[in-house]
Amino acid sequence: MSLAKDLLLPSPEEKRKHKKKRLVQSPNSYFMDVKCPGCYKITTVFSHAQTVVLCVGCSTVLCQPIGGKARLTEGCSFRRKQH
Repeated sequence: MSLAKDLLLPSPEEKRKHKKKRLVQSPNSYFMDVKCPGCYKITTVFSHAQTVVLCVGCSTVLCQPIGGKARLTEGCSFRRKQH
């Protein structure tokens, strides 16, 4: 008995579905490493952060909460963390 759908690699349509209506439930949120444009220190930030995140080294604002997701400040680079 074989499955018609691949559970490990979902299709783009499956990824766009609501997090509870997917074939295998998975969250939309993630953690990311954000690099400060001033001092180049790396800070771990939640994608749906609800507070303003400041740089540890120079106290620059790295991201601000905007509705659901957090918006990164212009000039900041980020990398999505693997779980």
